[in-house]
Amino acid sequence: RAWGWIANKELPTSMRPWLYGYYASTFGCNLEEAANQDLKTYRSLAEFFCRSLKDGVRPVNQDDCIVSPADGRVISFGLVDTCKVEQVKGVTYSLQAFLGEPTWSSKLSTIELRQSSDYRQSLLLNQDTELYQCVVYLAPGDYHRFHSPVQWDVVFRRHFQGDLLSVNPRVAEWIPDLFTLNERAVYVGQWKYGFFSLTAVGATNVGSIHVYCDKDLITNQRKWRRMDVRQKDAFIVGSEGKKLHMCKGEPFGEFRLGSTIVLLFEAPRNYKFSLTPGQRIQVGEGISE
Repeated sequence: RAWGWIANKELPTSMRPWLYGYYASTFGCNLEEAANQDLKTYRSLAEFFCRSLKDGVRPVNQDDCIVSPADGRVISFGLVDTCKVEQVKGVTYSLQAFLGEPTWSSKLSTIELRQSSDYRQSLLLNQDTELYQCVVYLAPGDYHRFHSPVQWDVVFRRHFQGDLLSVNPRVAEWIPDLFTLNERAVYVGQWKYGFFSLTAVGATNVGSIHVYCDKDLITNQRKWRRMDVRQKDAFIVGSEGKKLHMCKGEPFGEFRLGSTIVLLFEAPRNYKFSLTPGQRIQVGEGISE
């Protein structure tokens, strides 16, 4: 967590071009895409990490119902048919431990909420649908902002305090339930097919998660005052007390170095991904067939 303090320290102007240039060369950052290419103007490492891009360099696929929320590598995707979810091939985490109790249910519109002792089934809002997941890993050299993957109403946030273990796919292969151990911010809402959630998972050096629609979210704290409190919940409200509606491709938040976005969503039983394991993907690219 000390990294968060270091990353926000203002750097001498003379050091900035050299330091940021070295970082970009080491991790393969494409600085030509940056909206601001004057490296001297980024006061800290944190500002440089979450730099914005030029307009138009990440076009949003309007024909696909779901687009990638981030630049990164697809490490897992598919049908969630049990209460254990694949974080990488052959290694799982607990769905219930990851999301927590569905206390947001009263805020979601449904004709008939499924009554089930099965946690996975209890998330689904409609008949003839299934639960799906997609995990995108952001490496240190990737664009660090993340965007809304669909049109949806965001109604709830749950912030889990936790560790900041590396979420590099090589580490994820060795630590079951890794995603439930790390600090994370879970956003829950509803899209045209039912339940939808986007979770920003913290990682080594990346406890700081900033979400534009949620000014009350404060991450990367050493500890909370009450040691028995491991999560903080909040209902998300838009302007004039209405639901917060997010458009596909709309900026959602940012990390301070690189991390992971986990999508869990309800969709028709015939839903198909257009992805391959390990595929590189960018914000706005379609992920459905």
